[in-house]
Amino acid sequence: MAAGEDKQRPASYRDVTVGDLLELLARDYPENEALIYPDIPLRHTFSQLEWVARRLAKGLTAYGVKNGDRVALWAPNVPEWVPLQFALAKIGAILVTVNTSLCEQELDYLLKQSETGTLITVRGFRDNDYIGAINRILPELASADGELNSARLPFLKRVIYIGGDDSPAGTIRYDSLLSASDQVSDRQLDEVARQVQVDDVINMQYTSGTTGFPKGVMLSSRNIVNNGYWLGEGLGYTERDRVCVPVPFFHCFGCVIGVLGAYTHAAAIVPLECYDPLKVLQHVEKERCTSLYGVPTMFLGELEQLDYHSFDLSSLRTGVMAGALCPEPLMRRVMDKMRLNELTIAYGLTEASPGITQTPRTDSVELRTQTVGQVLPEVEVRIVNPLTGERCADDESGELCCRGYNVMRGYYNNPKATFEAIDNEGWLHTGDQASLDAEGYVRITGRIKDLIIRGGENIAPKEIEDLLRLHPGISDVYVYGIPDDKYGEDVAAAIRLNPGEALSADEIREFCRDRIARFKIPRQIRFVDSFPMTASGKVQKFKLREMHTRNEPA
Repeated sequence: MAAGEDKQRPASYRDVTVGDLLELLARDYPENEALIYPDIPLRHTFSQLEWVARRLAKGLTAYGVKNGDRVALWAPNVPEWVPLQFALAKIGAILVTVNTSLCEQELDYLLKQSETGTLITVRGFRDNDYIGAINRILPELASADGELNSARLPFLKRVIYIGGDDSPAGTIRYDSLLSASDQVSDRQLDEVARQVQVDDVINMQYTSGTTGFPKGVMLSSRNIVNNGYWLGEGLGYTERDRVCVPVPFFHCFGCVIGVLGAYTHAAAIVPLECYDPLKVLQHVEKERCTSLYGVPTMFLGELEQLDYHSFDLSSLRTGVMAGALCPEPLMRRVMDKMRLNELTIAYGLTEASPGITQTPRTDSVELRTQTVGQVLPEVEVRIVNPLTGERCADDESGELCCRGYNVMRGYYNNPKATFEAIDNEGWLHTGDQASLDAEGYVRITGRIKDLIIRGGENIAPKEIEDLLRLHPGISDVYVYGIPDDKYGEDVAAAIRLNPGEALSADEIREFCRDRIARFKIPRQIRFVDSFPMTASGKVQKFKLREMHTRNEPA
């Protein structure tokens, strides 16, 4: 059926596995465009995308990837990303998404903690040399013949390379998956696919959380397909829509709200391999996109381009701004200059698949900027006193908790953290301070947990503090978020040096380089003699933040 024709969507586009979703779309909308990369150019219909995903699924099976295996994908939004997302789902393998900014140490930790069996990657991204990092972690890769045998990463058996003919030594070329597909019959693949259940873990995303190292959030098909469906419903999607997706697929924003939010409504997606504000506007104009996603900093970048270039954005109708609070002036500028009159705000977290609330697209600008909207269908929210657990009254601040199909299955190999996050009644404790009014609107008033959100990236202060305390010249350090016009929040550090030491802020940042991702490196550094403390001896980070803002000495 051609795009634009009326058709009743089958009810089965919810509560299905990720792999079955694409099969249903290929059955019901075979000729509708599904995946569009204008610059390549690549244009897959749903039937073509299903064909590629099945071939990849059979190729992965031929190379030994099985149901329940963890497969890490370390790449920007390359054209192979979406077919792999569905191919892995068809065989029940768990897609482990990897932040494109991770450095060597962070990748090593993620591969170990997730017990990844297969790593799929590209040569690198921006100035991050992926293959160099992998070879340093796995020096035996270059001489590998068949399966890897690494004492450092005993679970890792193969590295698959997405790229041209210059595949690094020891890796399996992506194209080889397609040629190996002939070794597995369609009947064999269908038998494997039938074993995959809607509540099986199908996706793992690493989140910094609030303390210690990142944790692997386990998400099922029911989690992410249904969450994408309800967010897409809130946007009013139909098979006529085209969604521009400049946000990364390694986040839930990209692979759930982006891919599944569109596909549960038979809409097409127009991804960017990496964010470029000028290309976003070019793609919207060329492909007549009706929806656009981004964090506030992305929309600011696009508005800046509109100061110098003219584009026909009349096709735009709706979209999602998430990852940080949206100031009212920004919302008004986006609506006025980008024609996004039905732009919505979504709130959630990876552990909630990710959506918990969304602003109705017809709400006033005030409601869409001063609240994070109403609770999504089939999700419960309550605000509780974080000390007593008692439910708060309307408009009273407390911890936001949610319960429903969207709550994660837990943290991988971390039952203690899972127990701390989800109580025995199934409530996920978000750590966010919020209030709920009588009309059902949620307002986020702060964070009980000590998380920094910089341009949509979750940053755990403890991870940075632990690293900086390794520096021989540092006595103690505390990391906190400070307001930032561009990123919403930025990373700041208050550092007490050892007696007699003299370090500069640049030297501190240089120490961090190549040890943590660039976006985690403190941009603002203050050297202090002491830290504000409570009577019980706990550092008061909110006071550090206030003192920083007022430029007061500590």
